[in-house]
Amino acid sequence: MRPGVTPQSERRPDLDVYIAGGIFLVAYLLIATERLDRTLVALLGGLLVIVFGVLDQEEAFAAIDFNVIFLLAGMMVMAGALRKTGFFEFVAGHAIRLSEGEPYRLLVFLTVLTAVLSAFLDNVTTVVLLTPVILSITRTLRVAPFPYLISEVFASNIGGTATLIGDPPNIMIGSAAGLSFGDFLLNLTPVIAMILVVYLGIMRLTFRYHMEDDADRLDRLALVDPAAAIRDRPLMNRILVVLAVTIAAFVVHSALGLEPATIAMLGATVVMLIGRLDPHDALNEIEWNTLFFFVGLFILVDAIVSVGIVAGIANAVADATGGNLGVATMAILWFSAAVSAIVDNIPYTATAIPIIDQLAQGGLRAEPMWWALSLGACLGGNLTIVGASANVVVANMAAREGHPITFMQFLRYGAGVVAASLAISTVYLWVRYLA
Repeated sequence: MRPGVTPQSERRPDLDVYIAGGIFLVAYLLIATERLDRTLVALLGGLLVIVFGVLDQEEAFAAIDFNVIFLLAGMMVMAGALRKTGFFEFVAGHAIRLSEGEPYRLLVFLTVLTAVLSAFLDNVTTVVLLTPVILSITRTLRVAPFPYLISEVFASNIGGTATLIGDPPNIMIGSAAGLSFGDFLLNLTPVIAMILVVYLGIMRLTFRYHMEDDADRLDRLALVDPAAAIRDRPLMNRILVVLAVTIAAFVVHSALGLEPATIAMLGATVVMLIGRLDPHDALNEIEWNTLFFFVGLFILVDAIVSVGIVAGIANAVADATGGNLGVATMAILWFSAAVSAIVDNIPYTATAIPIIDQLAQGGLRAEPMWWALSLGACLGGNLTIVGASANVVVANMAAREGHPITFMQFLRYGAGVVAASLAISTVYLWVRYLA
């Protein structure tokens, strides 16, 4: 028996291995290169493994993790309802006021705001809501938008790593490993806080030549009225109360005997009731393409698990690490970051989860490996413009406004951020779980 891994279960016929592996590989390449819409690719791949008999329909549908699907749907409904009240413009207006329009101070406020919101909403929703606000702020103050936009991306991926609901990979890991909202807070928030503080220092050095200022700043600042951004204050207050209760319920969901998806959907339903929102309008806030992407992806990954491919990879990892937990944990951290910089971290995480399951079944302690996967997959996305969904969203929105962010521009700034983030994560994981 190889160290750290139990013997592989009996495989299906070799033909199923080639079919499942081939479909998965082609789908992964198409997703990575963005040749076709990734939702269509994932759905087609999931359906093909059923058509070719790798999985039957019952097995395929059982592979869909509805805890992930409904958690994301519930949070999207609440975030969309809050957006309509003007809450995000209100907060951004106060950021301008508190910073007195001073460029670097404003950058710090917006970065921290993005990181905090990304921890309690998913990071894609956060950047969709905040990017237009940031562009409006930079137009008002007549400052270059690039530092603020790229910092928004970095902060969304850093802040989103801190909690169960902040980044889709964490939702997937939490559901697969049975980790609660409180587990993520206790184990990842401390290291993310350290990374965020270091990042603020990196920003100061990196953007010191981009932080132009002029004498008319205070005159323009006088035109900013945060209160004017609020379109429905009573509704905003009610939604914020529901959101606060929902997040509190996430923290104690184990004691309540409820899964995060149930809590999120309950919160979304209450928001629709108290806000007297038309369900059709509220449900339009859900990014259905993202949810169906997950549906196809879950089926695809289950196919390569069922034919033994994942078990084979786990055995290879165990051989390479010699069954050493410390080596395995660090390999997962750095490898996850490298892969997530090249392809979207969602399909990578879906593939990595069963590998860690296999390693844990073979005797390696799972906890540090789960945290290494989360840190690597989420933070590695800051290296390139295609490394995370939030990066692509901001780049597309910025380009439409005439402020394109190129691949090489992003890489030049992202390399230092990721290197510092992973160095801190390495020390943290070693000291807390492995020393």
